[in-house]
Amino acid sequence: MDAGGSELFESYEQDFEAIKLSIGERLNASGSQTGEIKKQTLRATDREIDEANEILQQMEMELLNLPQGSRTRLQARLRGYKTDLERMKQTLKRAQSSSRSTSDRDELLGGISGGIDLDAASMDQRTRLLNGTDRLAESSRRLQDSHKIALETEALGSGILSDLQGQREQIIHTRNTLLEADSNIDKASRTLKGMARRMATNKLITASIIIVLVVLILFVLYRKIFG
Repeated sequence: MDAGGSELFESYEQDFEAIKLSIGERLNASGSQTGEIKKQTLRATDREIDEANEILQQMEMELLNLPQGSRTRLQARLRGYKTDLERMKQTLKRAQSSSRSTSDRDELLGGISGGIDLDAASMDQRTRLLNGTDRLAESSRRLQDSHKIALETEALGSGILSDLQGQREQIIHTRNTLLEADSNIDKASRTLKGMARRMATNKLITASIIIVLVVLILFVLYRKIFG
């Protein structure tokens, strides 16, 4: 998008330079004109200044589509164009103020020849405006595409977060199950140890009883034999 955006910005720059040149020529020409010719020239100049201002606005919109590095570099150039446009506006204001002091006779004599120049300027302006509208539509489409991509990225991020939350819950459940199993194993181990101790005690008691019985039997036999 950086390369395409830079090309579009440069196209706007070319249009601005062309209309800037035209404005300068009209302002220079108005200095030697009088009457209606001068007024028509200044009106055409005023329209071209409006068109130049629209081009600068389109350039500002295009900067929004560019990365920060390119945007910073091109913003400096845009500020220079705005300064040039402001200087031309001031020159136009001075020329318009001077034009109001011309005589009605000069205005009448200059009316016919000025109409041809005005018609040509209107056609040229219409063509530029159509081109500018097409570029503005392209910039709007790019902004819509960027917004759509941002929404899709947000939805994807939400899905990933939801999956991670589910996996976290599964891990916690598995951990709790393992802890419970470990606790049960400890209980079973203690139970087995207790049973083993009881069995050992029972064996000892049984052996003691057998010994006592054997001793008693031997004692009884001894009494019968030697008694």
